[in-house]
Amino acid sequence: MIRIAFAAALLAAPAYASETKEESCKYQGQVMAAVQQARLDRVKQEEVEQVILDSEPEWPERFSNAIPQLAAHVYTMKRRDLRGVDLGGVLEEQCLQNWDQIQAMQQQLQSN
Repeated sequence: MIRIAFAAALLAAPAYASETKEESCKYQGQVMAAVQQARLDRVKQEEVEQVILDSEPEWPERFSNAIPQLAAHVYTMKRRDLRGVDLGGVLEEQCLQNWDQIQAMQQQLQSN
């Protein structure tokens, strides 16, 4: 369901040496949850990034780079399908499970 968005989020927000995978995955989940909530709140897709940024989110600024990619995915879903599902939690869990694979993808992209 969110594999494409998952990869986009991870690649948009590379980990820094001072950041653990748990922290990075937590922030990515928070971004996804914010996008999901904006969709549920009927925020227009073209306004979602600014609305989220105006809310002064607690994640590091660079994680906001993933908002457009996540919004593009979440806004293809019907709002009724978003109720009762925790996309932020799903993304965080997928991030933790696939951390090593995603890090390898990032290194490969950086070396090209």
